[in-house]
Order: sequence, then structure tokens, then C-alpha cells
Amino acid sequence: MSDRPKIHFATREDVPAILGLIKELAAYENAADSVQATEASLSLTLSFAPSKHRHSHSHGSSSDTNHAHNTKPPPDAPFSSSPHGQPTQASGYAKTLLLRLPEDEGADVVGMALYFHNYSTWRAKPGIYLEDLFVQPKYRKRGYGTLLIQELAKEVLRIDGGRLEWSCLKWNEPSLAFYRKLGAEEMTEWVGLRVDGDALKKLAEGKVEAVNS
Repeated sequence: MSDRPKIHFATREDVPAILGLIKELAAYENAADSVQATEASLSLTLSFAPSKHRHSHSHGSSSDTNHAHNTKPPPDAPFSSSPHGQPTQASGYAKTLLLRLPEDEGADVVGMALYFHNYSTWRAKPGIYLEDLFVQPKYRKRGYGTLLIQELAKEVLRIDGGRLEWSCLKWNEPSLAFYRKLGAEEMTEWVGLRVDGDALKKLAEGKVEAVNS
């Protein structure tokens, strides 16, 4: 009987695997040419668990429950003392949970959930924004995506947060159907907005048409 997969916070040694999954996700979304991330840039901008004390855990263990409910520090508190080797909050802008196959299947990294904290002013509570969720196609239909999202839900509760949020491409109906089954609601009344590239530079330099607002 196969062991359970293991989920752990990424260390710096996992950067090549993270970049590989990012590229696979981009290819799946027909945007392979849009990836600008490199191992160097990920190393500079992500938070990492201590390399010398990697901790991983099987789902369903009592340690999961303790991790989710024992303490509720503020989201900007350092996490380096976490029993599961969680990254120090100030060391980067986002964190990555990695899913590894069971030992009897090679223990390779086949999935990730890359996320960061956000904040709700109306609730006065922190939350988590899931930037990327990806499981390699050959390992889907095993519940691995659900395990990763469940781990993030536990983390939201651990920090006494208000919500877990993410975006999905409109054409990706298989993923949308999966998310609906998890209880996610589509925010149809909201429109996503973004400023990047030259437009971001012009905005920062005040080189946009002045508006009274």
C-alpha cells in the first residue's frame, strides 16, 4: 500500500523544482513565453523554510491539528520556530507549499501552492491569496490539489484569518468545476485590474493623464 504524499514548505534547495512547476503551469495556460522568473529571481523574492531542518508531514496526523489550532500569532510574526519549518515572514514576499510523492513512488515534487498574505479592511482580518496552484497532469485525480488547498485553509484559520482567495481563467472549466466543489464562490460582481510594464512605470513617474479622484 502506497504511503501518503507529503507537504512541506519549500527551502532554497527546492527553487529548481518551483521554477519547473511554474513553467509547466504557464505552458498549460498557453502562456509559456510569458514566464520571466529565474532561479535567481525566485531565490531573492520567495520565503523559504530553514534548509537544515526540513520538516514534512503526512495528512491526517495529529500534528496537522496542532499546527492548525494551537497558536494564532499575527501574520507578520516570524514563523521560523514552526514545528513544520515554516518560512520566516520577512524573508520574502510569498511562500510555497510543495507536495511530494510518497517515498515508494520516488518522493519527487509534483505539485505546489504558491501564496502570500492579503488583508480585509472591512473584517480587519488577514487572509491568504493563492497565486498559483499546480499539480502535474499525470498525478491529478488523486486528490493532491485538494490536499494543498486544505493546507492553506488550515493556515488561514491558524492566523485567525478571514478568507482564502484566488483567480482562475474563465476558459478553464475543469478547474472552475473543481473549485466550486470545494465551496468556492465566483466573484462575478468584481473586475480584476492590473497595471504593469510601461504603464506601471508611467504611473509611478506621474506621466499619465491627470484625473480628479
